[in-house]
Amino acid sequence: MINGNKRVVIATRGSKLALWQAGWIKTELEKRYPDIDIELKKIKTTGDKILDVPLAKVGGKGLFVKEIEEAMLRGEADLAVHSMKDVPADLPAELHIAVICEREDPRDALIVRTQKTEGGLQTAQGFKDLPHGARVGTSSLRRICQILNKRPDLKIIQLRGNLDTRIRKLDEGQFDAIVVATAGVKRLGMPERITEVLGPDMTLPAIGQGAVGIECRIDDEYIHKLINPLNHVETAICVRAERSFLKKLEGGCQVPIAAHARLIRQNTEGSGQKTEADCKVSTDNCKLVIEGLVGSVSGDRIVKGSIEGDPDDAEHLGINLAEGLIAKGAGEILAEVYER
Repeated sequence: MINGNKRVVIATRGSKLALWQAGWIKTELEKRYPDIDIELKKIKTTGDKILDVPLAKVGGKGLFVKEIEEAMLRGEADLAVHSMKDVPADLPAELHIAVICEREDPRDALIVRTQKTEGGLQTAQGFKDLPHGARVGTSSLRRICQILNKRPDLKIIQLRGNLDTRIRKLDEGQFDAIVVATAGVKRLGMPERITEVLGPDMTLPAIGQGAVGIECRIDDEYIHKLINPLNHVETAICVRAERSFLKKLEGGCQVPIAAHARLIRQNTEGSGQKTEADCKVSTDNCKLVIEGLVGSVSGDRIVKGSIEGDPDDAEHLGINLAEGLIAKGAGEILAEVYER
């Protein structure tokens, strides 16, 4: 039985996307516990303040969660809502990710600027149609690596800021195209702006991309009971596998690292042939498939691999995939980057 008299404070960044995610969690909790007073506490993180420097040069993912975690440790907030792709592999000892909600589309999205020509308005139809030397905006080393590997002719320009800021800069003509997370564009109600959704064969997603996580104090049993119904087991398994891959590589924003895990159910039809379907509501008869990538910033070297196994072994599979990539040459790439 959950006491409805308690006040619950949700810590969040102040961007439109972060507020959408935190607001969604607030609404879901209010549906289940109408007597509980739930409020949002906006916290400006270091990552939100430093917008003119690439993340790789100022500390990486932790810049988006540090102040929020400090607020929880001081007791000023009871839980925090994060985009899982922004959460570092290592957390403070007193905190953990207790819940991971059902994942939105984890893929990257290409948004191309519509340009005026003598014949009217013209927009490239996709990545392959971008003109030679087109200016592409992104600050993600993971995206830069994979884009340049396929199109070394493109000119990559650093692009930081919230999603609406990035799209505004595109519309102003500062870029010919930008690459962002599909999930964010959809959540902010702008799916029509997407020119092309880039599949994992084009750009393998970031660890945890598309998933929303809830962080709280490990010893707070009340909050655990409150948020537990929001956990999506299948997404949690996949994200845990991806994060164990990241942790084994000791990776951050300084190195192009990507991973995407899926749960796939295998069915045998009357023909005897196997068909595969994503496991969305149960892990029964499913296998966990993880793809991983480590690359050089210039995109001239990319080491890729995949592994599959039992969903119960999610963390071990992520570690084993990382060790396999290290053996194939990823270790040399990591060493060179960290030495610099």
